[in-house]
Amino acid sequence: MAAAVGALSSVSLGLVASGGSCPPLTVRASRTGGQLSSARQSLAGLRFHVVSQERQQPVSMTSGPVAEVAKTLTQDELKMLAAEKAVSYVKSGMVLGLGTGSTAAFAVAKIGELLKEGKLTDIVGVPTSKRTAEQAASLGIPLSVLDDHPKIDLAIDGADEVDPDLNLVKGRGGALLREKMVEAAAAKFIVIVDESKLVDGLGGSQLAMPVEVVQFCWKYNAERLKNLPEVAGCEVKLRMDGDKPYVTDNSNYIIDLYFKTPIKDAHAAAKAISSLEGVVDHGLFLNMATTVVIAGSEGDSNAWHDSSSQFCLIRLDAVGGENSMIVHLIQYAERNFVQLHQDLAS
Repeated sequence: MAAAVGALSSVSLGLVASGGSCPPLTVRASRTGGQLSSARQSLAGLRFHVVSQERQQPVSMTSGPVAEVAKTLTQDELKMLAAEKAVSYVKSGMVLGLGTGSTAAFAVAKIGELLKEGKLTDIVGVPTSKRTAEQAASLGIPLSVLDDHPKIDLAIDGADEVDPDLNLVKGRGGALLREKMVEAAAAKFIVIVDESKLVDGLGGSQLAMPVEVVQFCWKYNAERLKNLPEVAGCEVKLRMDGDKPYVTDNSNYIIDLYFKTPIKDAHAAAKAISSLEGVVDHGLFLNMATTVVIAGSEGDSNAWHDSSSQFCLIRLDAVGGENSMIVHLIQYAERNFVQLHQDLAS
């Protein structure tokens, strides 16, 4: 698996249309609506592949031994694949934001491995939770805090949901406040997920969207959250740890919001939730991710575009073999494809 991810540094950019011939790839998405619409039309139906120089034909994802390899990947293997790609952006001398959760743990482990091997040096990690700090310390990663390192070069973390605009729901692991503080201080924030985390709109998984609140009068705040027009119809539950309320690293409680349908306006919801006295923070991470790396077991999943035209969404599909790694460039904005190739090869 690691060899397959490492193979990205030596591949060339090939372009394959999934439903006919490729239109000219001269369009660049921009922040103007008309140009972005034109860009989307040119990108629609395309599947961009990074292939080895020797292999200029796309690998079949639906039949043969390649498909069999792809379909046997476990969720942990997918997480590891995405994590290792994210860590390839790490350079010696960086101050790193170290995320929390099962996916981020793979990235932390890889960073520790590279430090031990001498392939990375002078790394400083700023952990987003006590358990991440414990893991990083056990791997010999030097640690610090925002007080001493207020500027983070790169943060790597997982997410619970990712929407087409690269907005996120995070914090189901309970570390949302520290995650947001560290990742907001990062010059670049790479999010690593498997394909199960993709949603059409935040809240769309119907799983928890956490809100961290002070313990004092939490029932009062739970009722106020439930009655906010911006999150109308949500169900509110105090997160429990056995028979006691779950307590965060910051000694707060978490009230989880559950939605039957995606949040209509995540920005309005975030503003309304934050306006309530007693709310510490929430799990809506908006306009923060600069890159989302998605590991998928098959290449035929639906593709969608980042409408913000600011960020890079990369999809990795493991299909077996060092020369069979495919990167689906579902959306890439504000750069041309030559620059994109250089980014992937760096």
